[in-house]
Amino acid sequence: MIRKLDDTTFVSGQVTPAEIAQFKDEGVTLIINNRPDGEDQGQPCSAEIEDAAVKAGIAYRHIPIVRGIGPADVELMRQALESADGKVLAFCRSGTRSALAWAVARRHQGASVAQLEAAAADAGVDIGPIAHLL
Repeated sequence: MIRKLDDTTFVSGQVTPAEIAQFKDEGVTLIINNRPDGEDQGQPCSAEIEDAAVKAGIAYRHIPIVRGIGPADVELMRQALESADGKVLAFCRSGTRSALAWAVARRHQGASVAQLEAAAADAGVDIGPIAHLL
């Protein structure tokens, strides 16, 4: 299920290479993968997703978040979001990790905590666990 965080950013659970082409048709210009390879058995690896994205003409970034969101993760997420010239789809196992990384990155860009809480809540995500990072 794809959930909207703001006008240009969306999150979802795991995507498959077969789904990538449809994202291009929906205006996605950047896919951000926040899952480390091998997190779950049978999960497509980053290279497979990247290959499908490149074939579809979509930019791709792999920013695996393993144990909490660290400063390097935030910086890479911020850079990725700023590089996008259209819609961004960030994904992880459920979409939550991607939404939390988005919130911290957007806070570093100047978004208010209230804005982030409201946007995340509308997408069904509680950013309470990362409040200390905001």
